[in-house]
Amino acid sequence: MADRDWSIPPHAKDEPDFENLLAVLQRQAPKRPTMYELFLNDELYHILSAQTSEGLTGSAQTIAAMRNAGYDYIPGGIPGFHFDKGERTHAKTYSLNEGAVISNRADFNAYTWPDVEACNHQELADIEPLLPEGMKIIAGGPCGVLENVIGMVGYEPLCMMIADDEQLVYDIFEKVGSRLVAYYTKAVTYPSVGAIVGNDDWGFKSQTMLSPADMRRFVIPWTRDIVAAAHAAGRPAIQHSCGNRQQILDDLFDDIQYDGIHSYEDTIQPVEDAYDQYGHRTAIIGGIDVDFMVRRSPREIYERSAAMLDKTGGKGYALGSGNSIAPYIPHENYFAMVQAALDAR
Repeated sequence: MADRDWSIPPHAKDEPDFENLLAVLQRQAPKRPTMYELFLNDELYHILSAQTSEGLTGSAQTIAAMRNAGYDYIPGGIPGFHFDKGERTHAKTYSLNEGAVISNRADFNAYTWPDVEACNHQELADIEPLLPEGMKIIAGGPCGVLENVIGMVGYEPLCMMIADDEQLVYDIFEKVGSRLVAYYTKAVTYPSVGAIVGNDDWGFKSQTMLSPADMRRFVIPWTRDIVAAAHAAGRPAIQHSCGNRQQILDDLFDDIQYDGIHSYEDTIQPVEDAYDQYGHRTAIIGGIDVDFMVRRSPREIYERSAAMLDKTGGKGYALGSGNSIAPYIPHENYFAMVQAALDAR
């Protein structure tokens, strides 16, 4: 392994088979090591797809890239569905108070709420003929219930609004939550969609964004309805959330009933510990910490990834990063993680 050239993109020999990811989400062992990412990045989609086809763009490029790397799905959704927000600083980071457009009842009444039926959801049908046999779409949203409310209200103003005008807070969450339920309900009517992911950051490093009580009042009921819509259509649901969720784990497993939990940070809880603590209650998805993937060598990343596959035997576990493959993660480090799964097949 010391002489391995980690700069060479991995290339899977087997064909996609979404049944493997379904097995993981059912807390079973798939037929072979299985991987998951919320998304990659544009440069990686180009590099991975170019192994077999040059000049691809859009969905065709994403399909080729994910297939070549050994994934059983592509990320997707309904184009054009989003909640309008104000201007934000054009920078890599910005304040969660930027872009707020609702601060009172008049703003709420004037806001134009999105309608999923007016969006181009037909694209989910159009993609289907392009998918290799065995590959599906995992439909994500334009962020989730909490993130969209924070984006429209601002984080600190939302906290104050909960104290000053609780009914307005309920009404904003109802408008956002009900539309996201409609969005996912529509998405899972398409055979190309094999699962959904609720991508909604719920926490800081030390706690949830709102108190557990407020999460249960405003966020969790709508999230429960989103997952119920997926389950009613026979589709599993994954949660993607950054931050510390320890105080609401029972809500995730017993109330919302997510089939898998994604996004882990070593400074909060290493994925190895998460698997030991609650891998018997939900599937554990990803978890190779992004900071670890940035700072460590390809060999260290390969070894940790291989060890995680050995530890779990793949039962209820899909290998992936702790969050997503950001552009600042060195390509060779990402390739090392993927290669650990492909070598074990």
